[in-house]
Amino acid sequence: MSKENPSDEKKSTQLPAAQMNGNGNAHIITISNMYEDYFLDYASYVILERAVPAVDDGLKPVQRRILHAMNEKEDGRYHKVANIIGNTMQYHPHGDAAIGAALVNLGQKELLIDTQGNWGDYRTGDSAAAPRYIEARLSKFAQTVAFNPQTTEWQLSYDGRKKEPINLPMKFPLLLAQGADGIAVGLSTKILPHNFIELIKASINILKGKSVKIYPDFLTGGSIDVSDYNGGKRGGKVKVRAAIEKADKNRLLIKDLPYGVTTVSLIDSIQKAVEKGKIKIKKIDDNTAQHVEIAIQLAPGVSPDVTIDALYAFSNCEVSISPNCCIIVDNKPEFIKVEELLKICTENTKALLKLELEIKQHELEEKWLFSSLEKIFIQNRIYHQIEECESWEEVMATIYRELKKYVKTPSDKSKKASDERLELFRDLTDDDIARLTEIRIKRISKYNSFKADQLIEKIIDELEQVAHDLEHLVEYTIAYYQMLLKKFGKGKERRTKITSFETIKAAQVVANNAKLYVDRKEGFIGTALKKEEFVTECSDIDDIIVFRKDGKFVVTRIADKTFVGKNILHVAVWKKGDDRTTYNMIYWDGKKGRAMAKRFNVTAITRDKPYDLTKGDPKSKCLYFSANPNGEAELVTITLSPACKARSKVFDYGFSDLEIKGRGAGGNIVTKYPVKKVVLKEAGHSTIGALKVWMDEVSGRLNTEGRGRFLGEFDTGEAILAIYKDGTYELNYVEMSRRYDPKDLMFIRKFDPDAPVSAVHFDGGKGWTMVKRFLIETTSVDQRYSFISDHKSSKLYFATASEIPVVKYSYKTKKVKHELELDLAEFIDVKGWRALGNKLGEFKVLKISEVREETAEVDEAAFSPKKTAAAKKPVGKKGAAKKTSGTLRAGDTVEFDVDGQGSLF
Repeated sequence: MSKENPSDEKKSTQLPAAQMNGNGNAHIITISNMYEDYFLDYASYVILERAVPAVDDGLKPVQRRILHAMNEKEDGRYHKVANIIGNTMQYHPHGDAAIGAALVNLGQKELLIDTQGNWGDYRTGDSAAAPRYIEARLSKFAQTVAFNPQTTEWQLSYDGRKKEPINLPMKFPLLLAQGADGIAVGLSTKILPHNFIELIKASINILKGKSVKIYPDFLTGGSIDVSDYNGGKRGGKVKVRAAIEKADKNRLLIKDLPYGVTTVSLIDSIQKAVEKGKIKIKKIDDNTAQHVEIAIQLAPGVSPDVTIDALYAFSNCEVSISPNCCIIVDNKPEFIKVEELLKICTENTKALLKLELEIKQHELEEKWLFSSLEKIFIQNRIYHQIEECESWEEVMATIYRELKKYVKTPSDKSKKASDERLELFRDLTDDDIARLTEIRIKRISKYNSFKADQLIEKIIDELEQVAHDLEHLVEYTIAYYQMLLKKFGKGKERRTKITSFETIKAAQVVANNAKLYVDRKEGFIGTALKKEEFVTECSDIDDIIVFRKDGKFVVTRIADKTFVGKNILHVAVWKKGDDRTTYNMIYWDGKKGRAMAKRFNVTAITRDKPYDLTKGDPKSKCLYFSANPNGEAELVTITLSPACKARSKVFDYGFSDLEIKGRGAGGNIVTKYPVKKVVLKEAGHSTIGALKVWMDEVSGRLNTEGRGRFLGEFDTGEAILAIYKDGTYELNYVEMSRRYDPKDLMFIRKFDPDAPVSAVHFDGGKGWTMVKRFLIETTSVDQRYSFISDHKSSKLYFATASEIPVVKYSYKTKKVKHELELDLAEFIDVKGWRALGNKLGEFKVLKISEVREETAEVDEAAFSPKKTAAAKKPVGKKGAAKKTSGTLRAGDTVEFDVDGQGSLF
C-alpha cells in the first residue's frame, strides 16, 4: 500500500479479487459485491430448498425425495430405513443424518409412512432406533394421493444422473394435515397440523361454494383456545393446554400433552416451578406407556383446583404458539391464511383429477381406435390385400387405402349424409398402420368378433363415464374426497378439544412460598425479619399494602427487607382490582382541627408511591383504622378529650352511614373537638351487598364477571350446593380459584337449607326407578355424600332443588314407549336424605327433563296454551303423572341425558 496516496487505504477496504477476462487482462471484482450476490443466493436456496414447504404438494425437498425414493422401491414389503436413506442420497445433496431425521419425523406423523420397529415417541421425546434396525414402507393413503408418473413434472437430480419430481401430484391438503415448521434466512414458517376428517369436509364445502373455518388438531390431544388464531397468519396465536384430571383430593393425572411438549420437558418445567416455590407438590411419577399419564401427588392441605391453575400458569401444561403460515408459491414465499391455503390445495386437487381424467380419456380413445381398426382389418380380410405387395411402402399404402373404405377421419372432405363409414376422432398415422401389420396369425385365426364388440362397447361406456366426470368435475372431486374419508378416515377423529381458556392470574394461584413479617415501630416489612411480628403467608410475587399512623399508605413488591415508614398501623397482601375490601378510617385534620371519617377502596396504584389519605397537613394523623374484606361497617366508641367543651364526651359512631368513595375523598365530619381515643364497639355487616357468583359453563371456574350460569348472591358463610351425576352432593364455600367439571354436574346453585332436593334415580338392587325428596342435613364442607344406593347398577337420572320440581320422562314396556309428566313434590313428601324414596315403576328411564314454569306474565290473547290431556296415574302411592305427548306448555325444558354422558348445560 502506498503511503503517499491516502485514497489507497480507503480503496483497500473493498478487498478486490482479480479474474482474467477473455483477452488475458485482469478484471477486478470487489468482494463486497460478491458477498451481496452470494448472500442472496444462499438465502434463496435455504428458503426454497430447505426450510419452507411448497404449496403444490406441501413438502420440503428432503421429504419429497424420501417419498420418491420409497416409491421407487415400493413392492408392498417393509424396507430397512438404512436402505431408504441410501436410495434418497441419490437425489438429496446432504448427509444421511438429515435424511434420517426427516424420515423419522414423517413416520411419527402416522399418515404417509407405515413404520415397523422402534421409531421413537413424540410424546416422550425418545429417539428412534438406528436406521439398520427399523423398517418402513409407503402407506396405502400415500400411494393413493401422492403418486402418478403421468401427471408428475420431472427434473434432473443435483448430479444429473437421475430424474426426480419437481412436485408430487398431491391430491390432498397434506401441508395442513401434517403441519410444518422451518427457519430460513430472514423468515420462518410454522403451520400447525389440522384434523384429517375436518380438512376433507372443509374441502367438500369449498367445492360447494361455502365458506369454511378450520382449526388445529394435534396427535398429543389436549385442549386449544383458538380465539386469536387469525387463520394461522402472522400475529395470531393459540393457547394449548394439557388435560389434567383430579384422581382424588391428593392426586392429579395429566393425560394429554400440549403440542410440541414432551413428558420429559413437561416434568422439568413442573419441577422448576416447584423449586421456585410457585407450586406445592409432593411427588411426580411418569407412568406413560401406551397412553400418557403423569401422576402428581399433592402436598397435604393443598387445593387440587388451585394446583391445576398453577400448573397452567407456571409450567408447560399451557403453552402459547404463534403460527406463521408461509409457503412457496411460484418460487416465492407468501404469507396467507390456512383457509386460503386449503382453497389452493382443493383447486390443485381438482386440476390434478381433471388431468388424470383427460389422460384416461386419451388412453381410452386410443384403445377404442386400435380395437376398431383391428376389427376392420381382420373381419374384412385386409391382410390378404398385402400378400402381393413387394415393398414396405406398398404394404402401408395398401392397408391405408383399404381402411379408408371403412373409416373416415377429420381430414376427409367428403360430408355425404349417406356415408356409413366409422368416424374416427383423429387422422390415421403410420404408427397405426404399422401396428396392424404386427398382429400375429394366431390372433387372426382365433379372432372372436363377439368378444371384440363387447370390448369396444365397454370402452365406449368408459369413455362416456369419463366425459361425464369431466363435465361434472366438481361432483367428481367431491366423490373423490368422500372416498378418501370413507377409506382412510377411521381413527382420525379430532383429538384436541376446542374450547376457550380463562386467563389465569399468576398472583391468584401461586403457592404461598414466603412469610411476611413487620417491624411496626421502625417501619420495615419483609420475609427476612423472622424475629419480628408475623403477618401472613404469601408468595414471592405478591404486592404488600402498608398504612401508617401519619395517614399515608404505600404499596410495594415483597422483598427480604423494605423500609416503608415508621409507625405502621396495618399491613396485608394487596390484590389489584379488589373492590370489595373496604378500609374504614377516622383521622384528625391538622389544618382545620376536626376529626373526619371516610370509607374507601384501593383498586389501582403506582408501586412505591406514598399516598396521603388526609388533607396533607403535617399535623394530621390517623385515629382509627380497619380493613374489611367484605365491606363491613362497624360501630365504634369515640372518647373526646376531658378538657374540651363538648357536652357529651363519649359517643358511638357507625360507619354504615358513610358511602364508600375514592381514597382521595376528604370524608365526613365526626367532631370538631379533640379526640382522646377511638375503640371498636361492635362488628358490623357488609354494606356492599352479597357477592354475585357465576360458573363458567366451559371451564367450570367460578367468576364474578357474569360469564356462564348464575349461582346466586353470596354473603359471608354461605355455600354452594353441587349435585353430581354419580349420585353424590357436596357443599363448598365460594372460592374464586375453585373449578367444577361441568360434565360431572347434575345441578349447582347457592345452597338454601330450607329448599329440598328432588331426585329421580334407579336402584340397582331392586331394579326400580325411585323418587325421593330430602333436605341437606349434613354441615361438613368440601365432603361428598352419596344419596343413592351403592349398587353398581344404581344411577341418578335427575336432581334439582327447584321450588316446583316438575319433570317429563319416558320409558319403554314391551316395545311401547310411554311419555309422562310428573310433579315430584306431589308424588312424595320430604324425607331424610338416607331414605330410599317411593317407587315410580319397574323400568329404566330413557329420557328425563325438567319443566320450568314461566315467571313472566303472559298475554292470554297473544299466547294461549292448549289444555293438557287427561291425567293418568303412574305406579306409585301419591301424586299423578300427566300424559304430555303432543301437548304445548308455557315453559322451557332442560334435558338430562340418562346415560350420564350429557351435561346440565
